[in-house]
Amino acid sequence: MLARSVLIMEFLIIGFALLVAKDLSTKNSLYFGALIALLAFFSSGLLKFKVGWALGWLTQILLIAYGFFIPTMFILGSLFLGLWVAAIILGRKGEAAKAAHIAKAEGSDSGS
Repeated sequence: MLARSVLIMEFLIIGFALLVAKDLSTKNSLYFGALIALLAFFSSGLLKFKVGWALGWLTQILLIAYGFFIPTMFILGSLFLGLWVAAIILGRKGEAAKAAHIAKAEGSDSGS
């Protein structure tokens, strides 16, 4: 859930970056930004599968690379990469805690 939220926020941020890119850069920067936005959108929907996670990592790399067109994206891309890594770490910890809670609940139900 956290990783999906990060990708959706990146989708919105790229939308705003495209507004800046239309005035400052070439058409190639618009196409590249649109590609990143679509990638973030589709990868957020595919996180149930391994390909979604791979596309999510690719989105992080391309978001930082978009800084060559819009320099602010170096900073924002790095921040979102940090959020992406934190979402993965916290998500794994949450899933482990949930599994432990379920196992404990099942153990106490079978013992009575």
